[in-house]
Amino acid sequence: MSLSEQLDKASAQLNRLSVRASAAETDAKDLKAKNKAALEQKVDDTKAAAKQTSDDLKTSVKESQDEMAHWWSQVQSDWKSHVAKVRKHADKTRAHMKADEAEMQAEIAEDNAADAVDFVYAAIEEAEYQVLNAAMARTEAEEAKAAN
Repeated sequence: MSLSEQLDKASAQLNRLSVRASAAETDAKDLKAKNKAALEQKVDDTKAAAKQTSDDLKTSVKESQDEMAHWWSQVQSDWKSHVAKVRKHADKTRAHMKADEAEMQAEIAEDNAADAVDFVYAAIEEAEYQVLNAAMARTEAEEAKAAN
């Protein structure tokens, strides 16, 4: 893959991420005005979409055989396990809460949301580094090929 093709692919992936982040931001703002039923539906829809994306990512990473892909697969698996535990806990406790317990669970859920956003931010920074590192590696490979 040429440097230009590589950067076009990375740009398209980052654009997809940006569009999704913008949609998540809009949803967060819009949800303030929705009723509980609409919120529950949005939660269910987003949960299903997140699971599908996670499954798709796991499948695509499994198809790769290099060490970095294996590492990303492990990160994905760990994240998926964490998300499953958080969701199971939330689902289990939501149905049996009193007001003070509900407040505590809301604070835990808010902390989990903030942690997820921080994780994604760090992942974006790492993705940017990997794109730039790949571009540098491609440039060096093309220079080495031209020197021969």
